[in-house]
Amino acid sequence: MSDNHVVTTLEDRVMTLRMTRLDKKNALTQSMYTAMAEAIHSAATNPEVRVLVLAAHPECFCAGNDLADFINTPAEGNDSPVLVFMRALANFEKPVIAAASGIAVGIGVTMLLHCDLVYCGEKTKLNMPFVSLGICPEFASSYVLPRLMGHHRAAELVLLGEGFTAQTALQYGLVNALLPNDQVEAKAMEKAKQMAALAPQAVRTTKMLLKKWNQDTMKESIEIEGHHFMSMLKGPEAIESVTAFLQKRKPDYSKFA
Repeated sequence: MSDNHVVTTLEDRVMTLRMTRLDKKNALTQSMYTAMAEAIHSAATNPEVRVLVLAAHPECFCAGNDLADFINTPAEGNDSPVLVFMRALANFEKPVIAAASGIAVGIGVTMLLHCDLVYCGEKTKLNMPFVSLGICPEFASSYVLPRLMGHHRAAELVLLGEGFTAQTALQYGLVNALLPNDQVEAKAMEKAKQMAALAPQAVRTTKMLLKKWNQDTMKESIEIEGHHFMSMLKGPEAIESVTAFLQKRKPDYSKFA
């Protein structure tokens, strides 16, 4: 892997993929996306890996994309690092368990939709501020969220982009259970080791069957959202949003039709 902000460890047939850019609240750069995709591809082909755990820090899971990185070095096309990562996680055949606590923003929330189990810190603050950044939802969230929690709840979360609590995430079916922030990863690892001890082909087949009936639509939605996301990322509304963010002011959308 090419990014020291992404670290993997392997123990008891469980690979932990950890984001470690804590000084930037684990905001993801394109090089981090590449490293994470490489780690997932490696886990997919390594027979010693039976379960993948996504983790970070008790006080910060992921603050979304590093906006300055995306604006300064825009990636285009179907092979952009973020889309390669999305496909890698969405197509991963082995179980994925997330330990999310502290802060989860943007893709820090939507990547949870592609995990099989999600454990969340009680004090975690979540947010999907896509529209308020002049862009659209990504990672098949426009498809998965309404089916998970209903259209009205999903629309409120992604159109208004208001933050929501871990308790709301549990109520909406986004997470399996809440724990004190400092106990989340231990719970995720407990469940990962429990699953890693099961018959591996039976686990993989069951995951495949659980996902099979919507897999094609989900994959299509990743591509369609990605097309709009990348296009909008270079558009005037997103540029105004990022510029306002960097200048620590409120964005002005009054000139846009």
